[in-house]
Amino acid sequence: MNRRRPHRSRWTTVRAARRPAAGLGFTVVRLASLALIPAAVIVDLFTPESWPFNRFLVGPPALAAASWSPAGTGAIGAAALATDIALTADKHSLGMPRAWLTMGMIVLVTVVAMYASHVRQMEERTMADVRSVAEAAQRALVRPMPARLGPTRMAAMYLAAAAQARIGGDFYEAQRTPYGIRLMIGDVRGKGLPAVEAASVMMSAFREAVHDAPDLPTLAARLEKSIQRYSAQSGEVEERFATGLLAEVPEDAAVLRLLTCGHPPPLLLSGGTVRELEATAASPPFNLSALLGDGYHVDVVPFRAGDSLLLYTDGVSEARNRDGVFYPLADRIRPIATAAPRTLIDQLGADLLAYACDELNDDAAVVVVHRTSDGTPARES
Repeated sequence: MNRRRPHRSRWTTVRAARRPAAGLGFTVVRLASLALIPAAVIVDLFTPESWPFNRFLVGPPALAAASWSPAGTGAIGAAALATDIALTADKHSLGMPRAWLTMGMIVLVTVVAMYASHVRQMEERTMADVRSVAEAAQRALVRPMPARLGPTRMAAMYLAAAAQARIGGDFYEAQRTPYGIRLMIGDVRGKGLPAVEAASVMMSAFREAVHDAPDLPTLAARLEKSIQRYSAQSGEVEERFATGLLAEVPEDAAVLRLLTCGHPPPLLLSGGTVRELEATAASPPFNLSALLGDGYHVDVVPFRAGDSLLLYTDGVSEARNRDGVFYPLADRIRPIATAAPRTLIDQLGADLLAYACDELNDDAAVVVVHRTSDGTPARES
């Protein structure tokens, strides 16, 4: 958690918003390595012989190493060498030492560039393997959100702060239990594998306790014990803590129960309005109960058919634009507050990335829960 970024194709679609710039740059480099050859020819032909622009032909193979395969790089180097020979012969200077020096430099640069291209491709394959492993770990840690659970419809989104990352310390989960639909969203302090490991502890503890804990404070206490045990074993004690929010949607009552442990307040979307559900009393972040006490407070608010609940991590609310202004989530969500969960998630993800210019400061997770029926028992006539 940085204090100062189920349906898999949808998650990938939002992530893809970051990729066009890199793809465009790759294409430009590929074309530039080819365009340099005719450019050098044109300049060399229309300038005095004392200005040997053919020496710039060492550039195309060097540039090709960044985007072409070793074979392609070699072909561009061969084309540059053949062009240099033709230009030198046209000026009747093939026997001059500087002509041989230029050709030798083209050959040398081409050989080095082919090796560099080979190394680049090997690194790209390694990175692809690492990403595949990270994606598998992410799917195991943060499972796809079910589209429906009881009287609710859901959708979720996860955005990693680093463009190349697919895994981080944010987490969420939803389960149908005897007590209703229970959800958790959270954010582990820190980044990297230690944060991922702590997040996995929280997720495992939630999945284990969610069906047995009779109420949210008991569930929070079970989560607290798990993260404390993990921290003691890892030697981190209170260095590794997590904010979190537990929500419960009873299937037989039109209410919502919330327990907020130092986490950003959720938004209630009801009839086109957006309301921030601030906790009326503080509950400690997970793994900080020894310092702050273990008093857990539950808020109960109406949650009727047609209402939606938006849970998020601080990577959303703390995203900044070019002027350093935080993302105004409540204002940006209001025009689409009545949209279906999947549509709302997709539009919010695209808007967030556009606002932050594709540069999130922290991982960001969002969960939307829409109530389709209030579950209130029918009155007897």
